[in-house]
Amino acid sequence: MNAEVTITINGTEHRLQVPSRTLLSQLLRDELDLTGTHVGCDTSSCGACTVLVDGNATKSCTMFAVQADGCEVTTVEGLASNGELHPIQEAFREKHGLQCGFCTPGMMITAVQILERNPSPSEAEIRSGLRGNLCRCTGYHNIVAAVQHAAANTGGE
Repeated sequence: MNAEVTITINGTEHRLQVPSRTLLSQLLRDELDLTGTHVGCDTSSCGACTVLVDGNATKSCTMFAVQADGCEVTTVEGLASNGELHPIQEAFREKHGLQCGFCTPGMMITAVQILERNPSPSEAEIRSGLRGNLCRCTGYHNIVAAVQHAAANTGGE
């Protein structure tokens, strides 16, 4: 059974017919070619598929696309603006907050939410905010440093 959905993704409104069991991650990756949203576990354990839905970090592998009807979704592709990296993207680049890069989109999206809710988080608050995102390469040190750097460069510290 198909359903019509209207979702604003990265500032562009999309009207789509989707099977009612289509996951948001499938819609983003398979239908809209927004492959920055990674799927790692399909169980919401890893956080690689995290996107912002109406400003809330949401694991798109466990949300149906029909649940996003009428919502604004931001993927990692939507963070940059007018050819300029988002401060969190720039901070991850500057502070080497990635290794293999698989978790990076979800980490960045979650970090954006952390900084929107608290522009000057402590290290403990950053680590707590990132707890739903797994990284198997970095040990998190440079990821936390990147979030701190972004906070400092956006007026947070």
